[in-house]
Amino acid sequence: MNALPMPRPGIRAVRPYIGGESTLPGRDKVIKLASNEGALGPSPEAVAALQATAAIAHRYPDGGCTALRQALGAMHDIDPATIVCGAGSDELISLLCRAYVGPGDEVLHTEHGFLMYPIAARTAGAAPVAVMETSLKADVDALLAGISPRTRMVFLANPNNPTSTYLTDEEIGRLRAELPPDVILVIDAAYAEYVDRNDYDPGHRRVEAGDNVVVTRTFSKIYGLGGVRLGWAHCPPAVADVLNRVRNPFNVAAPAQAAGQAALADGPFVEQAKAHNAVWRAWTVDRLREGGFDIPDGVGNFVLVRFGNPAEADAADAHLRWHGIIVRGMTAYGLPHCLRVTIGLEHEMRAVVEALLSFNGAP
Repeated sequence: MNALPMPRPGIRAVRPYIGGESTLPGRDKVIKLASNEGALGPSPEAVAALQATAAIAHRYPDGGCTALRQALGAMHDIDPATIVCGAGSDELISLLCRAYVGPGDEVLHTEHGFLMYPIAARTAGAAPVAVMETSLKADVDALLAGISPRTRMVFLANPNNPTSTYLTDEEIGRLRAELPPDVILVIDAAYAEYVDRNDYDPGHRRVEAGDNVVVTRTFSKIYGLGGVRLGWAHCPPAVADVLNRVRNPFNVAAPAQAAGQAALADGPFVEQAKAHNAVWRAWTVDRLREGGFDIPDGVGNFVLVRFGNPAEADAADAHLRWHGIIVRGMTAYGLPHCLRVTIGLEHEMRAVVEALLSFNGAP
């Protein structure tokens, strides 16, 4: 009998990440509110930059993303040498695991955190450990209690997707202070641009205060560039050096670099996107709560809708699909009684609220 090629231990335990759906059978047009994409799309300046790169598509990109890192450094007042760019922040999450964890190690994440954390841990041969949350929020004491001699990394989405909760800067400071120095704390701040709270901070000053904190960011949300795959990590110098050794030499395409620079330069568009989200997120939460829905307090460009049980959530999802609206079921995140709704354009939010109210029997 011929032996089959076998993957490394742990690979077959990976459940492939499945993104939000974009189509419905029998419908030419749908309202997609399943992937937390930017409601306004990309900046016109970013679109122009993408178009301009078509004529030089035969040229390799700048392998060091020099101009983009300089723009990011200037915007966030950090050293460009401590920035590593990637094909989405999910690539950087995978690179961190590939570089720092392996068989016998543990990677902590909160129980309702981003699905890429356990995937990245398992593909590196490590064991992901889900830590219980309290009222849908990361619990600093539980995370610290979950640390073992095998722990090498802690992933914390802040704000968290899909719960929309966040840890305050003070809570992050305590977590950082009580972590062992050889454990890396990765703060995934994908939704930071949407947060306008006095007690919140993305975490960049925590990176500069020590050697074991990394902050990841993305262009996929408020910048509306999910399709070009662009993210970045702010790292201690030693970690940046390691990531630059393990990443592919041309891991960020030239169109993505150009679009990212243009998006950063278009401040008015970003402010418009933030203001739009603030208005329509608040409106959506208010209308749904008035209609009897359970919506946890939170931030970000999405809302979590809680139902009485999984069957009710499934029925609501089917009702929305019948109306041509796609949202995201949360079973994979351990919340089978919930649906996540991205904040879209005005007509999209009016449509999804109307459909949910009709499901709930409200006028």
